[in-house]
Amino acid sequence: MTIVRFVFRFIVFMVGISAIGVIIGIGVTFYQNSVDLAPIIISDGDSAVDEPPQNLEDVAIGVYLQSRAKKISTPLSDDPSIVLFTVEGGESALSIGERLVGLSLIIDAELFRRYVQYYDIDKHLEAGDYELRRNMSMKEIAEVLQKANFEEVFVTIPEGWRAEQVAEHLSKENIMDGNDFLIAVQQGTLVNHKILTDRPSGQSYEGYLFPDTYRLPINASPEDLIGRMLDNLSKKLPPDTTELATKQNMNLYQILTIASIVEREAVISKERPIIASVYINRIKKGMYLQADATVQYAIGYQPESDQWWKTPVMLEEYSEVNSPYNTYLNPSLPPGPIANPGIASIIATLQPAETSYLFYVALSDGEHVFAETYEEHAVNVANYQGR
Repeated sequence: MTIVRFVFRFIVFMVGISAIGVIIGIGVTFYQNSVDLAPIIISDGDSAVDEPPQNLEDVAIGVYLQSRAKKISTPLSDDPSIVLFTVEGGESALSIGERLVGLSLIIDAELFRRYVQYYDIDKHLEAGDYELRRNMSMKEIAEVLQKANFEEVFVTIPEGWRAEQVAEHLSKENIMDGNDFLIAVQQGTLVNHKILTDRPSGQSYEGYLFPDTYRLPINASPEDLIGRMLDNLSKKLPPDTTELATKQNMNLYQILTIASIVEREAVISKERPIIASVYINRIKKGMYLQADATVQYAIGYQPESDQWWKTPVMLEEYSEVNSPYNTYLNPSLPPGPIANPGIASIIATLQPAETSYLFYVALSDGEHVFAETYEEHAVNVANYQGR
């Protein structure tokens, strides 16, 4: 009886194995002979990729792609307008797919990843800038992203510039129309980005235009540059930015506002955390910030000297310049950043020095002398500025 059971179980086992083999064979045959899959076979850059499945995983992916052939071959739009797109060095296919979804160029990032992986296109995705069209299919986009194909320019934005200076520089270097850029910055609505979460409604992009060297296509738009600046700032911020800001009872927008003042006030890098501590200490005590740079920002462009930052600021101007940005007349923070700070000033504001300083006076070489009380500050002013 035991032998009979063994033989029966063995026969059932073999039948099961045979059935699985038949199913796999049918799947492979279906895949190889499918006429609908042909439209999604693309070039890997040199020759057509049209190989039969090599293993069970290939079969599964092939069937998956076959079931979504229409999504792969059909554009989401009939709009022929151009969309500028950049593939970063080392960027994954999934990351590229997610950004394509964000631009409404494709509908499924995971499908894109599987598609380019199956045909080994992911090995040929080339870092660089591309001109895509909204009426391109996923297949066509994958083909294009294998070779960057237009000229580029480079532009460097220094730390501490205000938006107007950036705009003037863009025009001077023939990167784009600076007026269009400035309008887009001031309106603050052209680009949506997660980094803007804490920005109050109606505020501009001032403070978020991260200073750096940018590689742009020759026909770049304000939207393209602003988007790259926001992306860059997001990448450069420490991973614990939110936690560090929260410890000071602030959000990122407030941190950037103080950092912009630090950027304009600090000359020597090692003093940035100390200067940041002065303004944070003043905020905690409910004092006026009394930052000269905010008055300079409020005064604006000086045609006689062709500069945006008036130097020096006269004593009477501290009380005469009627602007919400004048921190001699208005308590606490100004409405927003007064310039675009670099990462050193941002980190100095996120992690200020632990001091009790409330005042400082500038020396001729750019250094500052700090004081905890007004009496000490008055002595420093008399000693170092002769007043």
